[in-house]
Amino acid sequence: MLMRDLSSADLRKRRRKLLAGLPPLQRILRGSLVERFKRCGRPGCHCADGRGHGPKIYLSVSVSGERPQMDYVPNASHDEVRKLVGNFNKVREVLNEVCAINTELLRRREELD
Repeated sequence: MLMRDLSSADLRKRRRKLLAGLPPLQRILRGSLVERFKRCGRPGCHCADGRGHGPKIYLSVSVSGERPQMDYVPNASHDEVRKLVGNFNKVREVLNEVCAINTELLRRREELD
């Protein structure tokens, strides 16, 4: 169903529901998880002929105009960091939908609150 097909009351109700479902903002982490294999450089190590040691997980965070920052994520933190990155993506999706709702209300010349 498109937003323009919903009543203004339904749009406000949807917005309240979206905002109530947000994870706590202190539980978000922007970035992407990247799996990498690395070679250690020791002569005779199995990694010289194979894929390398790993997989190792890194958090990649891009900042406009800069190279992505890659930070190693220890094995014990993989699940937690995945959740935090997932929370960030959920927040971004919710914000996009809230903005779309507010734009529709504005288009209708309705109160935004």
